[in-house]
Amino acid sequence: MDILIVLIPAALLLGGLGLAAFLWSLKSNQYEDLDGAARRILLEDERPD
Repeated sequence: MDILIVLIPAALLLGGLGLAAFLWSLKSNQYEDLDGAARRILLEDERPD
C-alpha cells in the first residue's frame, strides 16, 4: 500500500507532462498541414548536379 503513495503522484505528474506537451504542440501549429506532409514525401526532390 505504501507504493501507492509514490505511484499515484508519479502517474499524475507524467499525465500532466503529456497533456502539457500535447497542448504545446497544438499551440505551436504542429497539426496544421497534415496533407502537405503526406504529399511532400511522394514528390521527388530536384538534385543539384
